[in-house]
Amino acid sequence: MLGIKYPIIQGGMMWVGRAELAAAVSNAGGLGILTALTQPTPDALRLEIARCREMTDKPFGVNITILPSINPPPYEEYARAAVESGVKIIETAGRSPEQFMPYFKEHGVKVIHKCTSVRHALKAERIGCDAVSVDGFECAGHPGEDDITNLVLLPAAYAKLSIPMVASGGIGNGQQMAAAFALGAEGINMGSRFVATKEAPVHQNMKQAMVDADELQTTLMFRSLNNTVRVFKNPVSSQVVSIEAQAGDTDFKDLQPLVAGVRGRERCIEGGDIDDGVWTVGMVMGLIHDIPSCEELIETMVKDCRETVINRLQGMM
Repeated sequence: MLGIKYPIIQGGMMWVGRAELAAAVSNAGGLGILTALTQPTPDALRLEIARCREMTDKPFGVNITILPSINPPPYEEYARAAVESGVKIIETAGRSPEQFMPYFKEHGVKVIHKCTSVRHALKAERIGCDAVSVDGFECAGHPGEDDITNLVLLPAAYAKLSIPMVASGGIGNGQQMAAAFALGAEGINMGSRFVATKEAPVHQNMKQAMVDADELQTTLMFRSLNNTVRVFKNPVSSQVVSIEAQAGDTDFKDLQPLVAGVRGRERCIEGGDIDDGVWTVGMVMGLIHDIPSCEELIETMVKDCRETVINRLQGMM
């Protein structure tokens, strides 16, 4: 459906989904994704799409994450920038993309909507999405408020869906890829694992921190705000969790200086101080032991997936 060699998608990630990473994933046979809102304006997104095209002649997509905001970005303009630049695959996340679906359909765009529950996946199917990316509680970023892990969430969604399902959240190796297929997925989506690659545009300290950490090195912020986010456990995120635990009704203004996206980008992602801001990462850190190129990672995963199916699963049968 997407015109790619392997059913492996690099999910959209704020500040990380840039041309360098997306092109590397696409060149390796997966689907690279540019993150629209990483770019400051729709015109900047057009330039980033053009830059990605200079690096790959393979398909790639654009992520548009729709979130509630006092001053929302011009989502429609970002969508038009992507479509008018010839992008044929859009990954949506956050709120429903229903208002954009007629425009996407009119221009032959394939839409993959990221969901954290069965009910949201079924809504995405009803409004015409071509596939859903079902995101388990293990994931980085926003895991939803239901706390359902993929071992239950994936087969529960598969039992009710008629459109293709992509497994997302906590996946980082070929054995998990095989397991996702066994649970009904037709592809996998990875975010954190692609951050720990040579081409990811983040500081080496962040990549090494992911290698050194284990599956216990994440924490959940904003539980009191019903807007849960999984991030790296460090002094800043621990302080946020402590403030939430002490306050009866948390006021986001008390947390804002600690969790500002600009702080995380400048000090952590770009500056390399992994303890001086918040940055999202999933529990899959416990399965990340190296920093390969995107090609090395994808080829290894495909090889291990095939060997798991042929040597282990078929052997057991």
